[in-house]
Amino acid sequence: MLRPPVESGTYTAHDFTVLCDKLGIRQSMGRTGSCFDNAAAESFFSTLEHEVLSRHHFKTRKEAQQTIVKWVVDFYNRRRRHSSCGMQSPIDYETSAANRAA
Repeated sequence: MLRPPVESGTYTAHDFTVLCDKLGIRQSMGRTGSCFDNAAAESFFSTLEHEVLSRHHFKTRKEAQQTIVKWVVDFYNRRRRHSSCGMQSPIDYETSAANRAA
C-alpha cells in the first residue's frame, strides 16, 4: 500500500510518481513558476472539491468513487458549461470542433 508522500514536493515525490506509473498517468512538469502547466487540473480539482466533496460524506471508498465518476461523466463533461470551451460543455465543444473540421 502506498502512503502519501510527506516531503514538501508532493508532485515530484517518489511514491506519487510510482502511483502515477502504476495507473498509467503521465506526469507533466512545467518550468518553475509557470502557472499554465497545472491550471486546468487545478481548476478541475477545485470544482470537484467545491461541488462534490464538500457536500458529501462518503461511508466507503466505493461510494466516493461512484459519486465522483457519475459527477464527472454525467455532469462535468456533458452539462456543465466551461469558460475555456466558450461556455459550452466539453462534449458539445468537441462535437462542434469535429463538425467544423469535417
